[in-house]
Amino acid sequence: MAFQDGASAASQGVHPGTAGDACMTVLYDGACPLCRREIGLYRDLPASARLHFEDVSASGAVVPDGVTRAELLARFHVRQADGRLLSGAQAFLAMWALLPGWRWLARAGRIPGVAWLMERAYRGFLRLRPVLQRGARRWERARTAGRARP
Repeated sequence: MAFQDGASAASQGVHPGTAGDACMTVLYDGACPLCRREIGLYRDLPASARLHFEDVSASGAVVPDGVTRAELLARFHVRQADGRLLSGAQAFLAMWALLPGWRWLARAGRIPGVAWLMERAYRGFLRLRPVLQRGARRWERARTAGRARP
């Protein structure tokens, strides 16, 4: 089941996260070098303790009811404490609202039409993501190979 424009999936049986005191679970593609780097930025923030990060590309990752692993890997998702599953721009806006330094983007997303524009921009990014991932992987390999040389 696909969730369009960050629609809620609470009525579809998506359950709240159980990761300690986290108020939101960030479901991300850890196999994507772009995603890993971005999540790394968020994890380093002091307020990230309110977030639980779940790499849905990992073989042991628990996939919420009502959504497939492929759907989670195709778009950014967050699961709120009440079990609602958000995707795309709505997911980013919900996460940014919890993070210092990023809250201004969440506030900007409340301006009429801005969340819609953010969603359209995100969809455009998703079309470019495979090409960007290949470039990021090449860069990572070159960087790693450079460190391995004596």
